[in-house]
Amino acid sequence: MIQNLALPRRHAKNRSGENLIRTGSMIIAAILIVSILAPWLSRWSPTEIDFAAFLTGPTASHLLGTDGNGMDIWSRIVHGARLDLGIGLTSVLFSVVIGGTFGGVVGYLGGWIEAVAMRITDIMQAFPPFILALTVSAMFGRDFIHLIFAIGLVYMPAYIRLMRSEIRTVRERAFIEAAECAGNSTTRLLFRHLFPNAMRPLLVIAPLNCGWAMLTLAGLSFLGLGVPIPQAEWGAMISAGAVDVVGGRWWTSVFPGAALFISVLGFNLIGEGLLERTNLRR
Repeated sequence: MIQNLALPRRHAKNRSGENLIRTGSMIIAAILIVSILAPWLSRWSPTEIDFAAFLTGPTASHLLGTDGNGMDIWSRIVHGARLDLGIGLTSVLFSVVIGGTFGGVVGYLGGWIEAVAMRITDIMQAFPPFILALTVSAMFGRDFIHLIFAIGLVYMPAYIRLMRSEIRTVRERAFIEAAECAGNSTTRLLFRHLFPNAMRPLLVIAPLNCGWAMLTLAGLSFLGLGVPIPQAEWGAMISAGAVDVVGGRWWTSVFPGAALFISVLGFNLIGEGLLERTNLRR
């Protein structure tokens, strides 16, 4: 009887998780499509200056107005989506691949190698994430590759710890012992048996980290350590328009801020939906 009552609740939670994933995926897919079609969705280049329209509000010629340099805000938002999504997704992929692989290897080997690796991870996690990204960005520069490295490094310790923990759990299962007895090499055990069965938690938190990575990039750009001007990037646009908001020209910051908010919301919905589905399976 109790089990029968629990089934509807379980199905309701499952539907809730699927709805969250579906909604978040639709948001991110829409932003990706807009970023791909950016050259055809705006008549203005993201760095083109309209000398007849400085800090003008939304008009037929400039859908979302112009900034203090006479650049079209709509064009800069849709073109900036490529950069923000590209760096956000790539930095998290970098964290998952490098951090997951490293954590899996040290978790399998154990001993002093694991102890040293975990102490290094502890040192990295002792720094506030944004301060660590700020320091790395200031040291190595603001080009595309270095920004990916700086942001990816921030989230890497979490994947190292999570994969290490999962590997230590999975390696105790019977099928791993059977694979070891069958004479499989360490490399084959890791990449054929251990990693595929330990990746699920990493894939659950990865969408959440994508949103946080975009916020980190926006924060770096806001402080002048992110994407260099005049490239179109949402954080840099918010920073450049912050002074204009005080003077009543709100569109210079509100619209890029809204684009950032919607993107992060989409990734968070996907992450929360995956988290609900994972909890139901336990």
